[in-house]
Amino acid sequence: MSLLDWKQKGWLQLAVIYTRYLIGGAFVFASLIKIKGLRFTRLSGELAPIHSMEHFFETLYQSGVYWQFLGLAQLMAGMLLMTQRYALVGALLFLPIVANVYVITISYEFGYTSFVTGAMLLATVGLLVWGWNILRVLVHQPVRSLPASAFYQQKLWEGVGTVLFLYTAIYRALVEQYNIIQWFGICVLVGLLALLTSWVLHRRANKRPGPLPS
Repeated sequence: MSLLDWKQKGWLQLAVIYTRYLIGGAFVFASLIKIKGLRFTRLSGELAPIHSMEHFFETLYQSGVYWQFLGLAQLMAGMLLMTQRYALVGALLFLPIVANVYVITISYEFGYTSFVTGAMLLATVGLLVWGWNILRVLVHQPVRSLPASAFYQQKLWEGVGTVLFLYTAIYRALVEQYNIIQWFGICVLVGLLALLTSWVLHRRANKRPGPLPS
């Protein structure tokens, strides 16, 4: 089955859209604490053993500008992914960052976090494969134009991405004692409402009468 055939499957289109929201939102959520110049964890890791997660994060935090630069890079990558329109650029920026995060989690004692970061890395590779018809130009192959799908033609997904990004960024920037379950729950609710709206729009489009025969 060719890439064209896969890209016409509605369930896979939705999986790609929501994967962009999920991993992009996670990066936006994690980025704001760095941009604000705060520690990733509440406790200082200054006195922790050298080869420990706590000491590693303390070193990054104490770097100052570099710590904030990491946050800005994560924010930009996550935002681009969530826009849907510029998601391919976001995935390209996302790949080296999430690969770096994955290697960090397997280099220190992060428990099961490496499985999460590994899944994010695989998801990012999948998003790049999804856009291979455009990325072919990187290996001196012509770009292949594929017909737009019904789901991708909906401006709904760009609007939902904007809402999720703004909510996540504002919530993380303003709320100090955040509730990750509350944040994630509201994001899921917005995603479900978007899915329902998309289904209604899709049904209406299919019910429109075609052109009369001549």
